[in-house]
Amino acid sequence: MRVAAAGAVGALWSTPGQAAEIPKVKLADGLDVPLLGMGTGVKAGNRSNALQRAGEKHFRDTIRFAYDQGVRLFDCADSYGSLPMVGQALKDKPRDSYVLVTKVWCHPKGGIPKEESRDDSLAVVERFLQESGSDHIDLVQLHCQTAADWTTTYRPHMEALAEAKKRGWIRAHGCSCHSIDALKTAAGDPWVDVVHARINPWGVKMDGPAKVVVPVLKQIHAAGKGIIGMKLIGEGKFRDDKAKIDEALRFSLDLKCIDALVVGFEKPEEIVDYKKRLTAALEAK
Repeated sequence: MRVAAAGAVGALWSTPGQAAEIPKVKLADGLDVPLLGMGTGVKAGNRSNALQRAGEKHFRDTIRFAYDQGVRLFDCADSYGSLPMVGQALKDKPRDSYVLVTKVWCHPKGGIPKEESRDDSLAVVERFLQESGSDHIDLVQLHCQTAADWTTTYRPHMEALAEAKKRGWIRAHGCSCHSIDALKTAAGDPWVDVVHARINPWGVKMDGPAKVVVPVLKQIHAAGKGIIGMKLIGEGKFRDDKAKIDEALRFSLDLKCIDALVVGFEKPEEIVDYKKRLTAALEAK
């Protein structure tokens, strides 16, 4: 982990009256992000997600609680429908005080309403700016890549995101991967700044067992690319098992190739609990 360990543990908690902080890590050139981020894609698709279905007030209040607790990385996607709601929840916060991540759905089927065009990712990024109420998005990914040849199939979308980066609309680009072949391809393509990768000790909802996935992640990291770890507890499979949460946090930190972690928080108490457990994992190091 690219974290100053001495300050990392203390930074997780604040004194009364001060904003809580999460230690920052370097994810890509010019992009420092909090070690712990909030995912908004729990049971998501077709612009719907579990947090939203619990009510817009609950969504907004949970985002703001996360912000106040120092969780300043918010992981969205077009298919989740969450970016406009996150932007609205944080509209009164300084833009440089939080990190926005979102993803383009460029596949010919699924993900977003079927009547929408999927051909112009530059236009999609422009819409993201409007939806978020921001002049830039920190990281935009090509969502849910599974094929070994995704960099050929979706090269026009990659070029569109490169143009968005050139214009200053986004600060970094990359992909989220849902197969070991897609991960291997990401490792070798210089266009990729950051990869979202599924990682946990048990191989649950991953691209293969840890012994297969981890070497590829280390290759990606050695190539100078950032990695955001997701599905830490098997896409919620072990969400009520505190021992497995602890195991997953320690496992991810010990790999030394996972730069940041995102968790699909649905309740404020989950945020507090993960911060406590992350503190313990860092102290153990």
